Amino acid sequence: MTELRFQQVDVFSSVAFKGNPVAVVLGADALTTEQMAAFANWTNLSETTFLLRPTTPEADYRVRIFTPQTELPFAGHPTLGSCHAWLSAGGQPRGEVVIQECGLGLVPVRREAGQLAFSAPPLLRSGAVESDLLKKVADGLKISPASIRDAAWTDNGPGWLSILLGSRKEVLALEPDYAALADLSIGVIGPWDAATDGKDILFEVRAFAMGTGVHEDPVTGSLNAGLAQWLIAAGYAPDHYVASQGTCLGRTGRISIDRQKDKIWVGGETVTRISGLLRV
Repeated sequence: MTELRFQQVDVFSSVAFKGNPVAVVLGADALTTEQMAAFANWTNLSETTFLLRPTTPEADYRVRIFTPQTELPFAGHPTLGSCHAWLSAGGQPRGEVVIQECGLGLVPVRREAGQLAFSAPPLLRSGAVESDLLKKVADGLKISPASIRDAAWTDNGPGWLSILLGSRKEVLALEPDYAALADLSIGVIGPWDAATDGKDILFEVRAFAMGTGVHEDPVTGSLNAGLAQWLIAAGYAPDHYVASQGTCLGRTGRISIDRQKDKIWVGGETVTRISGLLRV
C-alpha cells in the first residue's frame, strides 16, 4: 500500500465551504493513469489533481487534472488549488512566480495580497459561434435567441462556448435541459445592476460542463479566464473587475480579473480545508 500526502483546497472564496473544492494529491509520480482516473471518479469533485515532477527545467511542478469522467489539459480552480497545496507543502519556486506545467503548457501563478492568480493561457478557439449551434444552446438553456446579447468561443482547454445575457437576473433564472447540451461546455455571464445587485461585483457567471460529468461547476477559473479575454477585448468589461459565481449552488465564489499589459490574471482566495494521507 502506498501513502501519499493529500489536501482538499477551497478555491475562490474566503468563506468556509463556499468556494470550489479541489482534491490535490502530492508526489503522485508512482500512480498510473488508471489509478488517477479512479480516484478522481471516487472523489466526485469537479476536478482532482495529481502533482508530479516537471518534465521541463522551466517548471516548478507538473499537474494532471481529472474530472470524474475525463482528463483536462488545463483548468483554473485546480491550478490555484494545486499551487496552494504545493506551496503549503514546502514548495519553493525558482523565480518570482510559480511555473506550473500542465497539458496546455506552462502557466505562471503569482502570489499577491493573500491571493493566488494565474495568467490566462491563450485561447485554443475563439471567434463567433455558428448560428445553428447557438440556436441549440438557446433551446437547451430554455431562452429566446433574442435574449443572447453576444456569444463567442472562449476555449482554453475545456471547450468553453460563452454567451452574454442582459442581466444577472437572467443568468440566475436559467434552468437548462442538461441532456440537450450533453456534448457542450457552456459559460453564461450577465452584468450586475449597481442599483439593485450591488457595486462591488460587475458580473454573474454560471458554468455548465455536462461533458465532463458536472452539470454545473461552482466556480470556474478557466471559464472566467476565457470570458475576460473575450469581454475585455470586445469592450464589454474593464481591465479590472470582480465576478461572482456559484450563487445558484449556495456558493459565494469571487473571481478577480486584472489585465496588465499583455496578460490577464485570474485570481482568488485559496484555503486548505482537509489534509491527510491517501492510501492506494
